[in-house]
Amino acid sequence: MPRRGLVAGPDFEYFQRRYFTPAEVAQHNQPEDLWVSYLGRVYDLTPLAEEYKGNVLLKPIVEVAGQDISHWFDPKTKDIRKHIDPLTGCLTYCTPRGRFVHVPPLLPCSDWANDFGKPWWQRSSYEVGRLSAKTRTIRIINTLTSQEHTLEVGILESMWEILHRYLPCNAHAASYTWKYEGKNLNMDQTLEQNGIRDEEEEFDYLNMDGSLHTPAILLYFNDDLTEL
Repeated sequence: MPRRGLVAGPDFEYFQRRYFTPAEVAQHNQPEDLWVSYLGRVYDLTPLAEEYKGNVLLKPIVEVAGQDISHWFDPKTKDIRKHIDPLTGCLTYCTPRGRFVHVPPLLPCSDWANDFGKPWWQRSSYEVGRLSAKTRTIRIINTLTSQEHTLEVGILESMWEILHRYLPCNAHAASYTWKYEGKNLNMDQTLEQNGIRDEEEEFDYLNMDGSLHTPAILLYFNDDLTEL
């Protein structure tokens, strides 16, 4: 792994996270900042919204900004679901909210431009990452300042990715040793791989409130004055 000066780890200036939680996607719910998720992936459709600004075909997409729209798609073909239109008897895209950008009209139309290449749902350029299928809550405690923060993270995120989430709370986060129950954490591994079990199912089985026991990761300052 590349090093930042004296500190091992990724260069966070170019670091890209792999996972986003549903709550994070939900924050991008405006035409000027429009994200959606479908089939386990997260997409930034802001460029599409800018390109078709004012077009009535953009309305169904704006209405679902920040939401998961996997139900729009056939998981096998990864294409928009299709059905037999009752009026024409033809196989066509199923669009309960109304026809949207890049979906052809039901009947032949001379003013529909089909020179856009791939439809937006087949363009990998809009993809920003994966959707976390399951999340969990952890506490991060800075032993130097006694500050405590609670984060929602994906279960498949590495500790480096969790550190990246924590940076707004502490710009020197990589200058700390991260420990759980006295043991140094392997930053390339997930919480579970580091022995920090997700006990939500056990708490549910016992009818106990799992939020009363949130795992705490302790940060110990290394005094190397490294800022990300």
